[in-house]
Amino acid sequence: MKFVKKSVFFFSFLWISSLTQAQNIQLQLGPDEIGENQVWTISLHITNDQLKTHSNFPEIDGLRKRGTSTQSQTSIVNGQVSSSQSVIQTYIPVRQGTFTLPAFSMKINDQLVNSPGKKIKVGPPVQTQARDPFSRDPFSDFFGKDETEFVDVKEEALLTLSTSKDEVYVGEGLTATLSFLVADNNRAPMQFFELGRQLSEILKKLKPTNCWEENFNIENIEGVPITINGKGYTQYKIYQAAFYPLNTEPITFPSVGLQMIKFKVAKNPSFFGQNRKEDFKTFNSKVKVVRVRQLPPHLLQSSVAVGNYQLDEKITTTTLKTGQSVGYEFNVYGEGNISSIERPIISKDNNFDFYEPNVHQNITRENGRVSGTKSFRYFLVPKEPGQFPLKHYFHWVFFNPAKKKYDTLRSQLVLKVEGESQRNQAIQSTDLGSFYDRIDAAPNTLRSASNASWIKITMNLLILLVLGASSYLVFSSKFKT
Repeated sequence: MKFVKKSVFFFSFLWISSLTQAQNIQLQLGPDEIGENQVWTISLHITNDQLKTHSNFPEIDGLRKRGTSTQSQTSIVNGQVSSSQSVIQTYIPVRQGTFTLPAFSMKINDQLVNSPGKKIKVGPPVQTQARDPFSRDPFSDFFGKDETEFVDVKEEALLTLSTSKDEVYVGEGLTATLSFLVADNNRAPMQFFELGRQLSEILKKLKPTNCWEENFNIENIEGVPITINGKGYTQYKIYQAAFYPLNTEPITFPSVGLQMIKFKVAKNPSFFGQNRKEDFKTFNSKVKVVRVRQLPPHLLQSSVAVGNYQLDEKITTTTLKTGQSVGYEFNVYGEGNISSIERPIISKDNNFDFYEPNVHQNITRENGRVSGTKSFRYFLVPKEPGQFPLKHYFHWVFFNPAKKKYDTLRSQLVLKVEGESQRNQAIQSTDLGSFYDRIDAAPNTLRSASNASWIKITMNLLILLVLGASSYLVFSSKFKT
């Protein structure tokens, strides 16, 4: 009977594999109901193509990920070669109940594959039939022995936090990267475990409080081959951000721990037997401290931006008439903390009217760098004819950490203004002249005073009467004496 069951399982497995050849990429969900002691799976199948990359399998409330397995098959029928690969994500229930897997998508070989999701009912544990201790399964050697010995394989991996710089100025950016590194000669199978939950707790400890943060927002964790001290590794970036110190306190990144699923492997693996056993191991990073230096003395030392910046300016026209408004853009671009860039300093005089600028910024975070543009869009109105270099009006000071000195961006444009002077027009438009000059302009129609005005007049008259009466009594008393 056991021979029949295992034979049915074996040929059913081959039959299911053959069905996946009908489609190039397919996501297959597990059954609607399982027991609390059973597993549930999501299978990714790809036929006649190589599985290069795939995004993470979804998290399911009420079930927990317990590792993945892979399968591959190649068939030659009538001279036609077909192949298939499968990745199976296993879940185990954490409690009984009905749980919902919402609709989800996975990116497989740069192709987005959708799944409608489903409801999963987890019932009481399913009882398995007890075996006769004196009976022997003739196929046990083929399908795997019941008692498997597992051994722990030493891993060649580590959790590390690296920074792009060991020392920075106040306001200067540095990039911090938390990575899990797996050596090319690693033999221990491992897998990430509840990374979203762990990362939330890690960042609470890791982020320094004396810095401005620009997060690179890593969404998919993919392995990238790198070389460190001549040794090959696969780097899995877990978190990356640029930090800009706000004061001279050292930037301290404490040690943090990442729990990984590490599998013990069977000492004597079999074809259909359990060849690995799940275990856990926590990897800890080392403490990293970055020194922070004060900026050199300067009038704008406490407010100046720090970075490598350049100027890009735009104007509607450089030839205009007095009273004609013109649009002017002062665009600061480069690498640094774009959000901290303040508007340029404007030297004002009676030659122009300047209006408050519209501000727009664009920030790019990629390849471990933060760069972008901050634009200040002005309107200015000339009031005097002549030639005016805008460098006398617009300039922006910053500190360049590469050159270790302050620098100034100045406008290179020159405006040619024609027309009559309008400097005095503004004064005339606001000067109403003397009292007698305004008599002719005043209306001669009668207007009724408000109640408030009458009250004020009445109170003033009463005060005058009281003061007059008091003065009369004082003088009369002196006269009698």
